[in-house]
Parts: sequence; structure tokens; C-alpha cells
Amino acid sequence: MRNVFFKSTSPSPSRTAMVPPASPSRTFSESLMDQNIEIAESLITKWDVNNVSSFANVTSLFHADPHEAKQYLNSVRDLQAAMQHLVTENSSSEKIVAAQNLMQLAMKRLEKEFYQILSVNRANLDPESVSVRSSISSAARSSTSDFEESDESEEDEFRFGTELDDSLSDMDRVSMIAMADLKAIADCMISSGYGKECVKIYKIIRKSIVDESLYHLGVERQISLSQLQKMDWEMVELKIKTWLNAVKVAVKTLFYGERILCDHVFAASDSIRESCFSEISKEAALSLFEFPETVAKCKKTPEKMFRTLDLYEAISDLLPEIQSIFSYESTSTVRSQAINSLIKLGDAVRTMLMDFETAIQKDPSKATVPGGGVHPLTRYVMNYISLLADYSGALADIVADWPLNLQTPLPESYFGSPSELDDCPVSVRFAWLVLVLLCKLDGKAELYKDVALSYLFLANNLQYVVAKVRSSNLKIFLGDDWVNKHELKVKQYASNYERMGWSKVIASLPEDPTAEISPDQARDCYKKFGAAFEEAYKKQSSWVVPDPKLRDEIKVSVERKLGGAYRNFYEKNRGGSGSFVKFAPDDLGNYLSDLFYGNGSTGSVSSSSHSHGRRGH
Repeated sequence: MRNVFFKSTSPSPSRTAMVPPASPSRTFSESLMDQNIEIAESLITKWDVNNVSSFANVTSLFHADPHEAKQYLNSVRDLQAAMQHLVTENSSSEKIVAAQNLMQLAMKRLEKEFYQILSVNRANLDPESVSVRSSISSAARSSTSDFEESDESEEDEFRFGTELDDSLSDMDRVSMIAMADLKAIADCMISSGYGKECVKIYKIIRKSIVDESLYHLGVERQISLSQLQKMDWEMVELKIKTWLNAVKVAVKTLFYGERILCDHVFAASDSIRESCFSEISKEAALSLFEFPETVAKCKKTPEKMFRTLDLYEAISDLLPEIQSIFSYESTSTVRSQAINSLIKLGDAVRTMLMDFETAIQKDPSKATVPGGGVHPLTRYVMNYISLLADYSGALADIVADWPLNLQTPLPESYFGSPSELDDCPVSVRFAWLVLVLLCKLDGKAELYKDVALSYLFLANNLQYVVAKVRSSNLKIFLGDDWVNKHELKVKQYASNYERMGWSKVIASLPEDPTAEISPDQARDCYKKFGAAFEEAYKKQSSWVVPDPKLRDEIKVSVERKLGGAYRNFYEKNRGGSGSFVKFAPDDLGNYLSDLFYGNGSTGSVSSSSHSHGRRGH
């Protein structure tokens, strides 16, 4: 607080002209005291709010004449100093009563000015404008804290425009002037012992602004668990989206701006600015941060995982700012509520992860996928996990102290470099979920009666898994070695399919296709080959390979193994076989090219000993 008990400079000419020269019997301090009282009386009575007919009753001092407003505040300080002097010299002096009456008139005026500035500038003192003002002030001084007092000379400079940047908008200028005026009035009233009246007005007006702002952001007060559980998930999800949009504005702008404004206006008193900010914001902040905890207590289902993670990320990202803004002891419950919501959300995510794993293991479907295609469970699980990988930061916090308890450790062959994953619980968790899926798919492959089709099913599904890993953030966690190992496994499954699906066709040809055999033996081989190929083709015409790359690789491999042997046999034994030759070598490629689209053709393949295509190929 500015020291105003004794004036260190001599009275100004204008002030000494208002009182007679001091007599020899009066001290210098007494003369100055009388002068201060008379000057204060002149200004205070001029702006007396009790004078109904006065111009001052309908006009704002700080708006009408800022320079006179400054003189008014100085006069009040001088009056306070005079009263202190009188008390020490003669506590029963009639001047004390007169000075006290003047002080009460002055406080009523300042109380009215304070209310008017707060009311008229509701829009100009919105949190965003306050934040802008704070950033400008911070740039003008070498501050190390967001919440720091500014000295009186700086306030004067902002109030009278010597440091108002030309680039500022009119609203920012008005906001800065209003903040300076509020602080000046608050300093004066607090130092005069009238801080209670000032604080009461401030709390009522600013609390209403905070409550209205949250209402306009769509934040609902006190949604109970029972209310939330009665809502459809779509409705809850809509409320979560609204909350996610609101919380960033509430923390970064609303509460931050209120803290800045409160600390600025009541810089003269640590206890006042703490109690003001606490009463204005604590109730609203608690209500805001209780909502995620309520969501976390709702029934857990896999579909709620990602919105729960959204809530977790939002609070986690904002937590440093929450702890800074609500750093007072009186607002510790707000910090605790935010942290508690974070803990409950983390618990909910862990529960849903366990339920998700259990759901994979207990998937009840016994029906086979037509044609050995990608199983719906594979699509669902991999889409789900790949989305989870987008929340790696949140999941890293959530599973950090939640080790994977396995009856047997993950096989080392499952990872390329298992030691690299020891320090990454998220990677292990993802790898485990994928392994649980693959084990389940092994069981589903056994449902196929045709062994070749079961291998094709495994190849298709593992290919889908690998492709999802490659195209998502899962690749970051599972690594190149994991991808390479499982791509090799896909090739092994495809190779097993080829062996089981075409072995009978290949076996119908001589072990050495170029060996000399009799015409009867050749005709017998052609008959066996034609029948075996037609049977294999008809059976596999409804099989599918959805992945284009894998489909082409399998076709090329089958054609190379089967077509090469048949071409050699055909070239060696083409003469004299006649109608026994159902297929020319080039026909095989044309037939194979139609496979794996799931067309489901059940008709017989056409004989074509002299053509090189089918259906115009």
C-alpha cells in the first residue's frame, strides 16, 4: 500500500491558497492536515451521491473526468492520513467526526463507481479481454508469474494512455482502463478500511458472469449418476462432446481470466483476492469437473471407451493450468476434483480394456465366414485397437502401473525385439490384445471342414491384421520386426493353402512331366488332371481373398507351380491325345484369374483344347 501518512513534498500553490497561512502557534503538520481535509471536503461533497439534484448523482466520476477521479482518490488517501494524525494527537477532536463523515460519503461514492464500472463493462471485462490485457502487461514487465501484482505507476500509465499500443482494439483499451480504475478504487477502499463493501459488489457481479458463461457454453449443473444412467448413450455422448468443447474455454479463458482480473483488482490484499476468486469460481469449477467422474461411474461398455479417453485426455492436458489457476488453499477442492475425475476415468478405461479382452476370448459365433474371408471379429477388434493407438499418451498414463498379468509370458517369437518393449506397457498391451485375437481366429479356422479353406481363412485374417497395423499408429508400438514376422506368417498360411488346395491336381501329373510315357498313360493323365482341376476350381470358385496384393501373390504362385508342370507335360504329350485334353496351358491362367472374388460359380468349366481363353479372355 502507498504510504500516505506524511507528505514528503511541500503543498502545491493551489492547495495553500485555499487555507490561511499557518500561525506561529500551529505546526506544519497541523496546517497540512487541515489543508488535506479541506481539499477532500471540496471534492467529496462535489460528488456526494446523496445530493439528488446534483449532476454527480447521475454521472460517473471516472467516466466524466478521469483526472479528477485521480485527484479524488488522492484526496481520500490524504483524508485517511489526516484522520490517523488526529487520532494520535487528539482522539476526541471534533475534526475526527467531521473527517469520518467525509470518509463515509467518499466510500459511498467509490462503492457506486465500483459497481458502475463492473456493471457497464460486463462485456469489456469478459475473460478473453482480461487475458489480452494480462498478456500486454506481462510483455511490458519482466514477469515470471501469470498472477503477479503490477505497481501503481504502471496503472497510471495504462489509465491515462501513455502505454496504450496503437494496435489495440477499442474494446481492449476500454478493458484495460476499466481494470485500472477498479484496482485504484479497490486499493483506496481497502486501505481506508472499507474493503468488505467493495468485495461484496465484486463477488456478486463476477460470480453471475462466470455462471452465465458456463451456461452459454452448455455446461449443466449437477447431473447425477442416476440421471446419466437413464439417458441413451447417444444423449450422453452429446453431453460429453459439449463438455469437451466447454472445458477448454472454461479453463483457458473463463477461469484464467477471472483469476487474472481478481488478482489484479485486489493486488493490495492476498487474503481478499483469494477469497474473492474462490467464492466466484469454486462452485462452478467443481460442477464442471464432477461431470467426467460421473460419466466414469456409469456402466462400462466397449462403445464408451473412446469418449472416456477423450475426457481423460482433456483433463490431463489441462491439469497444469487447472493447478496453476486454482493454486489457492481455498480452491484445493477444485484441484482434487480434477485429479479424482482423472483417476476414475483411468479406472473405467482399465475396466473396459479387460472387458474388451474377455469379449474377444468369449466371442460365441460358431458360423464360418463364407469363402474364408475376413471375420467380423477381426475387423471389429483391429478397428478398435487401431483407434486405441491414437490415444497412446492417455493409455501410457493409464497402464503405466497396471502390468499385464499372464499365466504364461508372451512367446519371445511373438516380438521382434521383446527387450525393446519391456519399458513400454502400452506396446505389450496392444501386442497382447492382437495375440488374443489371433488365438481366437485359430479356433475359428478349425470350424472349416476343408483344411485348405481354413488356411486361406487364416491368411486372409492375418493379412487384415498386418495391414491395419501398418496403416495405423499400432506400427509405432509393435514395430517393424513384428510386422515382418507376421507377414512371413501370412506367406506360410498361403503356402499351406496352395499345398492342400492344389495337391491333388499336381499329383495327377507325372512326377517328371517331361518323362517319356505311352499315349495311353498320357491320356489317363489328361483325364485325371482335367477332373482334378475342374473339381478344385468348382470348389474354390466361392472362396475369397479380399486383399488385392495377397490375391495376386497367391494366383501367381499357384499358376507358377501348376501351370509350369502342366505346360511341360502338355508340350511333351500334346500329339494324339485329342478330346482327352480339356485345357490348354494358357487356359489355366484364365481360370485362375477368376478365383478369389467369391463369385460362387458352380457350373462345370468349359473344355478348350484349342482356345486360349474363356468368356473372351
